[in-house]
Amino acid sequence: MQQNSVDTLLSTILQSHEGVSDLFFIVGKPLQVESHGELQSWPDDSEASILTPAQVEEVASYLIGSIDRLKVDLRDNGSCDCSYAIEGCARFRVNVFRQNGNHAIVMRKLNTAIPTMDGLKLQPVFREIIKEKTGIVFVTGATGSGKTTTLAAMLNELNYTSKIHIVTLEDPIEFMHTHQKAAFSQRELGRDFPNFASGLRAAMRQAPKVILVGEIRDRETMDIALTAAETGHIVYSTLHTINAGQTINRILGFFTKDEEELVRERLAQTLRYIVCQKLVPKIGGGRTMVNEIMGSNMRTRETLLMGEGENRSYAEIMEASGPYGWKTFDMALIDCFTNNLITEETANLYATSKSKLRAGIDRAKKLAGIDETNTGSLKLQTAGFMAIPQTKG
Repeated sequence: MQQNSVDTLLSTILQSHEGVSDLFFIVGKPLQVESHGELQSWPDDSEASILTPAQVEEVASYLIGSIDRLKVDLRDNGSCDCSYAIEGCARFRVNVFRQNGNHAIVMRKLNTAIPTMDGLKLQPVFREIIKEKTGIVFVTGATGSGKTTTLAAMLNELNYTSKIHIVTLEDPIEFMHTHQKAAFSQRELGRDFPNFASGLRAAMRQAPKVILVGEIRDRETMDIALTAAETGHIVYSTLHTINAGQTINRILGFFTKDEEELVRERLAQTLRYIVCQKLVPKIGGGRTMVNEIMGSNMRTRETLLMGEGENRSYAEIMEASGPYGWKTFDMALIDCFTNNLITEETANLYATSKSKLRAGIDRAKKLAGIDETNTGSLKLQTAGFMAIPQTKG
């Protein structure tokens, strides 16, 4: 397979759809394009467009090329990660894997323009987050929820405002930051360091003020990240968790039960913020980001040390700290509904606690002067009451 043919194919697909985030090469289906969160077949759903095992394997072999590490990963682990670029057009994060005995490929389109906090419309609390000088900040969410984009915007703000050294450990490098006030050292897994644990250990000797760890995947990396946070660095990283409570449990889950008390103490000392995010369908098309945000205060530290209980929960902490920009997902969904960004149906679909969401939406409607007493099953049947016959005493 020739580079020109691959580049032409990918360029044509990108030009044919708006909002492309991912391309899927799966045997037995036409090439799938994810646009604004929905899959579409390319060029169509005809029999002639269905991908064969030979076609997918040919593309996979081309993307892997002659890099032995990727071949070994695919052979031994069933998948491998790499990157691909079309000069002047687009860059992709690529995962080649095996499914049902065949090759399959997912290509995530990477934005070439560095995102900004204003451009993403991040809440004011994010400017407080980047003021932290030590500790650890987690940005979490499912795959494709925009974690890397949010972190890139935060680092971009630091790049233009702080004279510091920033070291990033990424798999692969997604946004290429230019040097502004900050000095950037961006390192890629497999090319510049063998694994996140060794890369993070080395980063602590590279005099950074800020360290970005693309993803924490194992106990050793988490342990070193906490150590870096304890020794005067601010560490940003991601986890595939969907809320603050699950994030804490995932961190504890990297360690043994005997280590839990010590890890809780370390988290109480170092954890600064947990930002969880989801992308939800927006009115008029596209998606909007909703965030759950929890910072550190006395109640947070107490709950980290003792665990959640009857009178201690991360949700209650966030609800009580709304004036500081902290919020649960349900609070964020209610805000989006109030600002006409999402429908009530969407808010209900993504709610964590449907009863709390229902109460919040009812309050929002009341404040907006929306009267529902004449709709649906709540409609007052006045005529029926008037028609009830009077009985004689």
